[in-house]
Amino acid sequence: MRSIFKVSLLAASMAMVGCGGEAETKTDATAKTDAAKTEVKAQAVEATKTTKVVPGAPQTDLEKQSYGLGVSFGNYLKRALDENKKVEVNLDTAMVMNGVTDAVEGTEKLSKEEIETVMKALDTLTRAKHAEMAEKLKAEAVKAGTDFLAEHAKKEGVKTTESGLQYTVVSLGDGKKPGPQDRVKVHYKGTLIDGVEFDSSYKRDEPAVFGVGQVIKGWTEGLQLMPVGSKFTFAIPSELAYGERATGKITPHSTLLFDVELLSIESGAPAAH
Repeated sequence: MRSIFKVSLLAASMAMVGCGGEAETKTDATAKTDAAKTEVKAQAVEATKTTKVVPGAPQTDLEKQSYGLGVSFGNYLKRALDENKKVEVNLDTAMVMNGVTDAVEGTEKLSKEEIETVMKALDTLTRAKHAEMAEKLKAEAVKAGTDFLAEHAKKEGVKTTESGLQYTVVSLGDGKKPGPQDRVKVHYKGTLIDGVEFDSSYKRDEPAVFGVGQVIKGWTEGLQLMPVGSKFTFAIPSELAYGERATGKITPHSTLLFDVELLSIESGAPAAH
């Protein structure tokens, strides 16, 4: 009996230790949670100290969502107004805002038919202005290119082909000339006539490989004049470049300048000298 009693006491003691350990673990977990909550609150307080308080700024989530919707719509309106200004259609901003307010409140001062009529008229006007602006920019670009090429042709070493391509031999290689079906490897730099660089394989430190017949007409013609190992400069009229198309920094009807280094012929039919 005494032995059994001693074992019972030992078991009870171990149980107590176990319970104490479990209680301690729960306490630790609670303490960590409380500490985390305190830290988050402290960070929030600190954030409010560093954040500039704007008078009248939305406070609740609903206010912020409502305000965000208004800002999004306002940004859309601003872009539309700015686009119209570019073609000299200067709408009355105050009247635009009056229209927005009246639409939200259901107090429009023009009938649905009147609004449809004036909006069609606005669309017609802006289309006409865009076309007018495009023609003006085209004329300016064509004149700038023509004037540049006329002066460039007078420079020493510049040769002009029948198509209007202008080229200068910087250094002449002794390799083969590529044909229209060949693929070539080149290094190049392209600039606009105002000196703005729009592309450069040198900066990428990676030569370009492409088919002679797969590029703009000025390149196709010019590459076939170059023996491998040559360096040429091309002045390419817009009609031998991208014409009316725009790409990157290249605007419609742009005359383009290129420094070109023909590194090798990669594949294709045998090229003639």
